[in-house]
Amino acid sequence: LSRRRAAADTPGEHWSRVLDELPQRVAKWMERLQGEGIRGADLVFACIGPALEIFSRYSSVETAEGARVELPAYLERVWEVVGRTALAQVPGRDAERASGDRVGELEADSRLTALFLWTHQVSDTPDVGQSTQEENEDENQGTAKGLSLPFDVVRRFAQPMGIDLDRWTGHVVSVTKGVVRLLPVVERAKELFGDEGMGTVASAVEIDPLGGLQQSLFPELDAQPLLAPRRGRALVRERSELHSDATTDGTMLDRVHAAMLFQLGGHTTALRALIRAEQDRGPDFMRLANALSALYPRGSQEKRLLDAMLLAAPK
Repeated sequence: LSRRRAAADTPGEHWSRVLDELPQRVAKWMERLQGEGIRGADLVFACIGPALEIFSRYSSVETAEGARVELPAYLERVWEVVGRTALAQVPGRDAERASGDRVGELEADSRLTALFLWTHQVSDTPDVGQSTQEENEDENQGTAKGLSLPFDVVRRFAQPMGIDLDRWTGHVVSVTKGVVRLLPVVERAKELFGDEGMGTVASAVEIDPLGGLQQSLFPELDAQPLLAPRRGRALVRERSELHSDATTDGTMLDRVHAAMLFQLGGHTTALRALIRAEQDRGPDFMRLANALSALYPRGSQEKRLLDAMLLAAPK
């Protein structure tokens, strides 16, 4: 029946129908699969089959301009829709969903982290596989195991979402032997605070909250309400040292991680100053912190730090 109906339509109409139906089909299957207890990468891959059914109804699919759409190109679109549908389910983004598709407004490193955690879907037990004592020993040694996913899974949802894995490797994730690991926040301290170290930055903030933030983490705090801050001064690099699309500015995720590290280090005054500065600039910092808190596994160090940090936020 579907092939007889397809024969009566122009190829351009086929592609239009496919694009209209694809987001609805993916969202419906995600909801169904989650209801059946399917999680993580299994859920992501299980959405591909139903999406392919839409495309397979037609012997040929062409755009309105007459260009034939091949299966690899369609699969790229499918992965984009899967990624956007997953991001739309990130807790705390109800306002965005109500006003339309704005999930792309998350910065790339936040999109990568949220999609990684959503795909991982270990909501009841930490993935690190360590006791509290073992975890504390790892923290004292400056190491942590973290969460991991197969490289192919991460690449498939990252690329169509405009996330350059190479750019964020070594900053947000590490890649080793086909496995992508989400870096634990403790491994980002040197990058965020530079050679000065967290203690020096926190002390400057505690003595002079606004001045300390401007000099260390937020040198352009007053320039624009939502301008991203720079990272630790030791980390300000020439653009030529990075990928061409990289930036020496920090991101919202950097600021959330800096706050988590202040929480870990017991720098309460500095933490409150940082959070208050972010609250004065807008709601995005708290939205991201709340979303990540809901996505990290229960029992993980990151969730404990986020929850404690959120409790410390000035009301």
